Amino acid sequence: MQRTLFWLAAGLWLGCGSSGGGTARDGTSSGITSGGGGSMSQGNGTGGSGMGGSGAGASSASGASSASGASSGGAGGGAPQPAGAPLVYVGGHEGLFVFRLDEADGALSPVQGPLDAEMNPTFLAIDPARGRLFAVNELGEVDGELSGAVSAFQIRPEDGTLAVINRASSKGQGPAHLATDRSGRFVLVANYGGGTAAVLPVGQDGALGQAVDEASFGRRSRSHHAVTDPANRFAFVTNLGLNTIAQLTFDAATGRMEPSDPPTLALPAGTTPRHLDFHPSGRFAYVINESSGSITTLSYDPERGTLSAVATVSTLPDGVSAEENACAEVQVAPSGKFVYGSNRGHDSIAIFAVAPDGGTLSPVGHAPTQGKTPRHFQISPTGKLLLVANQDSNNIVAFRVDEATGALEPTGRVTEVPAPTYVGIVAPPAR
Repeated sequence: MQRTLFWLAAGLWLGCGSSGGGTARDGTSSGITSGGGGSMSQGNGTGGSGMGGSGAGASSASGASSASGASSGGAGGGAPQPAGAPLVYVGGHEGLFVFRLDEADGALSPVQGPLDAEMNPTFLAIDPARGRLFAVNELGEVDGELSGAVSAFQIRPEDGTLAVINRASSKGQGPAHLATDRSGRFVLVANYGGGTAAVLPVGQDGALGQAVDEASFGRRSRSHHAVTDPANRFAFVTNLGLNTIAQLTFDAATGRMEPSDPPTLALPAGTTPRHLDFHPSGRFAYVINESSGSITTLSYDPERGTLSAVATVSTLPDGVSAEENACAEVQVAPSGKFVYGSNRGHDSIAIFAVAPDGGTLSPVGHAPTQGKTPRHFQISPTGKLLLVANQDSNNIVAFRVDEATGALEPTGRVTEVPAPTYVGIVAPPAR
């Protein structure tokens, strides 16, 4: 197993602890004031970006041994990847990082980072077609307002590095998740600490405006995920604390939301729905349930914009208790044939086959994540690679995906990054 360490230019290893202020289960914090440079104003100096171009402030060191005694030389264990290689964006408690990806084995070569660490950019939404990246600032207070924020970045077309555009209030404390709508004109953000979801407009220059709408579900709701459906007509918000999924109409012209009929899908007590992903067919969706250690198949009515629970399966092997486990991320493979979910505690990726008729799931197996607390993972657009962000072991691990069986095989590439909570793979930006 080859491991890569990332170092500051001065030769000191980046610290692996969380950013100041403490965290709840996912790092959601309250009462935290942003550090210097955290103002919500436009300009590339906002948030302490100051990183310059490719490779600024980051270099790699060789000699880090894997368990098998192999050593990696330089970034990613080999030469820097060409400009046409896919980009990988990592968010976390220690800031944003940009890498180039070797699609052959998942090796990562450093491009930029850490960036914007004081703003706690734990979850990202990437719009590569328009050259934009958005990050939640998972804080309880920013610039004197009891709210977190959302940051907008330009993805520079020449090298994929990031430049801050501006920030806007998330309209709630501890934002945990965000997504662009299908047109890229709006960002939807779920505020875990505030129990709200807000819609922020995106200008032609990528700058975020103040929220055009927000929905409040109560502080007990622990809102964790906000997303629009494939047709961009409806929006959904998972409310972990209420065991519900809010169902809303979404006006793609104005960003306004209204309750659907019915306004919620109620799940059994203790389900704790966290993240949701739609099947490519648009007929089904899958919600991973944090505390109950399960994934629920949902049928979807695209005319009414409503979800219905069909069946629930455990993400854990037989005999393993959910009490010391917390699920995190769920994703459907690009082929639509498999669904993957992460277990924090069991520290594995659960693999399921999708029934083509009813969308229900059958267990395939589990892949250990080669680290602790897999907060997030991402399947590459080609479907051939999967990268896992192991938050508490400070690493990103690469796996090959068997597209016939869904099985995951570690490639041996392990990249050490402090406290990663999100990893995203995108095609190189168009020139």
